[in-house]
Amino acid sequence: MEKTDLASAYRRLRSSNRKTKKRALKIIKAHKKNK
Repeated sequence: MEKTDLASAYRRLRSSNRKTKKRALKIIKAHKKNK
């Protein structure tokens, strides 16, 4: 299971893997909606 905290999401955005990037964006969006 991967971490879903904001820090690792931002780190994952720099990854070259497209799926990983999309998932990271989703996490960040969810975090922004929560605040």
